[in-house]
Amino acid sequence: MTVHFIGAGPGDPELITVKGLRLISTCPVCLYAGSLVPESIVAAAPPGARVIDTAPMTLDRIIAEIEAAHRRGEDVARVHSGDPALYGAIAEQIRRLEALAIPFDITPGVPAYAAAAAALGIELTIPEVAQTVILTRTAMKSSAMPPGEDLDTLGRSGATLAIHLSVRNLLEVERRLTPHYGADCPVIVAYRVGWPDQAFIHGTLATIRAKVRAAKITRTALILLGPALANTDFRDSALYDGAHRHLLRPKRSA
Repeated sequence: MTVHFIGAGPGDPELITVKGLRLISTCPVCLYAGSLVPESIVAAAPPGARVIDTAPMTLDRIIAEIEAAHRRGEDVARVHSGDPALYGAIAEQIRRLEALAIPFDITPGVPAYAAAAAALGIELTIPEVAQTVILTRTAMKSSAMPPGEDLDTLGRSGATLAIHLSVRNLLEVERRLTPHYGADCPVIVAYRVGWPDQAFIHGTLATIRAKVRAAKITRTALILLGPALANTDFRDSALYDGAHRHLLRPKRSA
């Protein structure tokens, strides 16, 4: 018996790996985050499978379901949105499973920031503009941010930021990052990426808060921020430069 943590991607039911979908189709028990995982994905569970939406459940109840499946010798598909390694709350589940000696594995999924960039048709790392992407969040009602991971500190990098779980904290985002990026820094709020009602709100640090408020977006949104989002005046990368030599192209080419 194994618990399979599976990343379902951000919302588009086609953005799940072949392996993830195969595991769902073979597990007699499927636990999924119903508020974020499309029902069409868990519909792949085999006939007669025990399919449970964990959105209203506590950690204790979820582990109790897994323990019961373990006693029956039944594999469990534990389906999370996006990639379970990012804000997936799997660490606490893994800690419980290890204490109970219940085997598990992890199948990655497409993270929201990657799906958003694809839908927008942009690259997040632009030569000599931004070569670093920082995935972070802000603290509101959730656990506090560790020392050194506040927006003021991260903003000093000038990197592209992908800020999760913070669309209701845009005032703090604006206050902390404007001194580092400037009021005219491009910002994109990506709402429900991959779902039929996905939306992208474009603005700047000075304008995005009013635009998001007007759109009445209060949850399930990702904030992308940084000069790479709107920069078109940049040099070509060295990767395909004819004058650049590397292992697979050792000679100069035109």
